[in-house]
Amino acid sequence: MSSSVAEANHMEKEESLRLAIAVSLLRSKIQNRRSSSSTSRSDVFSETEALRWKQKAKDRKKEIIKLQEDLKDAESASHCDLFPANASCKCYFFDNLGEFSGRRIEEVSEQRFNDVLRRRFLRLARRRVKRKSTRSSQRFQLSEPEYEEEAEQLRLSIDFLLELSEADSNASNFSNWSHQAVDFILASLKKLISMGKNLESVEESISSMITQLITRMCTPFKRNEVKQLETTIGFYVQHLIRKLGSEPYIGQRAIFALSHRISSLAESLLFMDPFDGSFPEMDECMFILMQLIEFLICDYLLLWAESEAFETVVFEEWIASVVHARKAVAALEERNGLYLLYMDRVTGELAKRVGQVTSFREVEPAILDKLFAYPE
Repeated sequence: MSSSVAEANHMEKEESLRLAIAVSLLRSKIQNRRSSSSTSRSDVFSETEALRWKQKAKDRKKEIIKLQEDLKDAESASHCDLFPANASCKCYFFDNLGEFSGRRIEEVSEQRFNDVLRRRFLRLARRRVKRKSTRSSQRFQLSEPEYEEEAEQLRLSIDFLLELSEADSNASNFSNWSHQAVDFILASLKKLISMGKNLESVEESISSMITQLITRMCTPFKRNEVKQLETTIGFYVQHLIRKLGSEPYIGQRAIFALSHRISSLAESLLFMDPFDGSFPEMDECMFILMQLIEFLICDYLLLWAESEAFETVVFEEWIASVVHARKAVAALEERNGLYLLYMDRVTGELAKRVGQVTSFREVEPAILDKLFAYPE
């Protein structure tokens, strides 16, 4: 009996063990299914996230590349505007360079203020702020803001033009930008004259500009300099003065300075050895000076007479100076008779035009008598 009881207990334990093993297997199978299901879901989610971030990275890269290209284009355009390498002037500013034409030259080449020059003005202004003299500062402190702005622009325009006309200036810059500087000078000068205030400082700036341009016009290239322009720089500077001379305030003072320079040059040539090395340069300078006076008289004198800003006093001064220059050149007749022939032609053109304008008859008779004493 005891043996049967033991067998029954043994069988019960085996059944319990089998049942436990079955339950364990069942639980393990269920857990494996859940684990595989969650793993597949996680893999799908991870793959979706990876694709989304990958696309986002591609879009961001495209944006960065586009911004870089835009920035590069902007920088390239800005650099080309400030320092054009192969750009050439598309206007007709340098037409009739060194040539006489019966028709007058336009008073202003083209009324367009280029952004290049504006930016250059700002750069020059910042660079020259510390160089202003005390006298200049005090003078502008007493001026109205509008006058101060125009006077500053005139001075910067003149500085810009003189910088371009320097011997070491880049030739392409000179030919491309000089006409814009001329337009700025003429526009600012007209506004300042219309204001009618502190014209002493304006005259000082204009006279200084004319003197420096004439000096540059008569300064030849050195042998070691590269001639990048098609013709000598003297004719380009001559053309600048010719264009600036459309304004009577500049033109009349330019003729006075030119005739005075001819008188001084004639005196130097009178005592110079013709075989001196600098003689050919001075000879060329003489003809450029006389030619420029002829251009200004023929192009603008009749137009100046119609202007309200025409100054009769200055007119009388430069007529007397031209007559004196003709007298100084006459002393060189034996050395070079062409000087006198050219000056006779200049005074003849002047006499013709003075005779055409009624208002010129109010000029001092003694001055007109000297002018009309020479053959036309």
